[in-house]
Amino acid sequence: MLAFGSPTFSVRTSTSCNAFLRELKQIWTEIGETEADKDRMLLELERECLEIYRRKVDEAANAKARLHQTIAAKEAELATLMAALGELNIYSPIQTEKRLTTLKQKFASVAPLVEDLRIKKEERMKQFSDIKAQIEKIGEEITGYSKLSNGVFCSLTLDEDDLSLRKLTEYQSHLRSLQKEKSDRMHKVLEYLNEVHSLCGVLGLDFGQTVSNVHPSLDGADQEQSKNISDRTLACLEQTILKLKAEKKARIDKLKDIVASLLELWTLMDFPKDERSDFSKIISTLGSSEPEIAELGVLSTDMINQATAEVERLTKLKASRMKELVLKKRSEFEDICRITHIEPDTSTSVEKSNALMDSGLVDPCELLANIEAQIVNVKEESMSRKDIMERIDRWLVVCEEENWLEEYNRDENRYSAGRGAHINLKRAEKARVTANKIPAIVDNLINKAVAWEDEKRKLFLYDGVRLVSILEDYKLARLRREEQKRRSRDQKKLQDLLLTEKESIYGSKPSPRKTNSFRKPHGYYANGNGSMTPTPRRNSVGGAPDLLTPRSYSGRQNGYFKEMRRLSTAPLNFVAIPKEDTMSYISISGSEPGSPSQG
Repeated sequence: MLAFGSPTFSVRTSTSCNAFLRELKQIWTEIGETEADKDRMLLELERECLEIYRRKVDEAANAKARLHQTIAAKEAELATLMAALGELNIYSPIQTEKRLTTLKQKFASVAPLVEDLRIKKEERMKQFSDIKAQIEKIGEEITGYSKLSNGVFCSLTLDEDDLSLRKLTEYQSHLRSLQKEKSDRMHKVLEYLNEVHSLCGVLGLDFGQTVSNVHPSLDGADQEQSKNISDRTLACLEQTILKLKAEKKARIDKLKDIVASLLELWTLMDFPKDERSDFSKIISTLGSSEPEIAELGVLSTDMINQATAEVERLTKLKASRMKELVLKKRSEFEDICRITHIEPDTSTSVEKSNALMDSGLVDPCELLANIEAQIVNVKEESMSRKDIMERIDRWLVVCEEENWLEEYNRDENRYSAGRGAHINLKRAEKARVTANKIPAIVDNLINKAVAWEDEKRKLFLYDGVRLVSILEDYKLARLRREEQKRRSRDQKKLQDLLLTEKESIYGSKPSPRKTNSFRKPHGYYANGNGSMTPTPRRNSVGGAPDLLTPRSYSGRQNGYFKEMRRLSTAPLNFVAIPKEDTMSYISISGSEPGSPSQG
């Protein structure tokens, strides 16, 4: 195709016009048109051609202007898109004008860039929209789906004039921070829900109903619905946990009181273990600390009601068995008094208690409470008497050793070369050392008892008898016994002197032949090592008087001391006393206490 305005195109156009003009003139000649008409029609034809050219020129000018406008609009849109997307080096109009000459070339270079940036803007807009939607959703979850007003999320309005990567990075950073906050809140909500679930299990409450009261999304019924993580939900969950913990503590305290009553009733009525098995779980659980109590249903209302009903049942049973319980409690009280050597209060004795309950003058529960109070009092008093009672026990042990030594000293064969004699001899030496401490032990006991009486402002009684009186009587009896031993030794010396004088006058008689006896000596028992140990036996008539210890007093009728045993004043038959016994008295007198240590 020939280009418009080229020489070839002009020649061909001129030739064609001349041929058409000659043909037109030939037609006009054949028609008979005048020269004036021909000139007129040629002028009209020329005018029409000029009009056509002018119209075409105008159309071309308009097309050029429109193309200019289109290119300007494209360039403006390109600049706007570049500014919005933050693209600064894609297109330079100055460099393009230097490089391109026609408008169509400019349009052809700008249009693809604009189209690419439009697609890029749409993609960027979609990114912004997605991020903004996520931010708004998380924001609604955090704020509890309330209307956003003046909040941090209101500043995230999408601005189409700023779709740069910098702005996109800000949105993404904000989204990540919100996602982290959502994760932290979700973790906190799950922790709260786990704690609520544990507490509801212990208390026997409906977990779903409990958390639904906080927010319906927390019960987990709708798996697709996300859990509410708003500040209000967190605050309500925390408040719910505090209420459940308070309820747990209240139920533990209530159940402890119920269990204490159960244990007391079981103990009072001697219930067998198999009948207590229904409540063994709560009894074992309540022995743990509060955080450790996590067994399902252990603090439920059903369990508490069941325990309460059992207490009521046992209380009614207790009322029917009250008389038996009173007597049992009195027996327990008397056992404690007997062990502690305290005289029991006779106001609640078995006879009086039976009479009072049978007559209906006293409520058995009142009587039982009175006996329990007496048990508490006697236990408190026994604690204050503990030190003195331990000293009394040590004194009694020492007295038993002294009695053993007396038996040992009266044994004629104690120095025989029998098996185990050296063991008895060592024990006798230790017993002599121990016996020397008795006066100091007794004096110390008296001081302790007097101090106790001054502090408590009452007498220290041992099985109904004042301990100081017992100790004073013991000291007196011990002095009398020592005096009796001294007189016996003097009489023995006199007897030996008389026998010596008689032998010098009449001559000495042959002593009876000593025979070896392999029989067990009287008053001995075999030790585990084969040695023989003397057993306690009564003093023979005319021997040293018995010493009265608290055990002697407690053996009296009704535990009261009636009267001191009178020391025997019968004269000693020194002829019947063997020589070995005399040696035993001399041995005892030789071990009289000088400066005994304190017991």
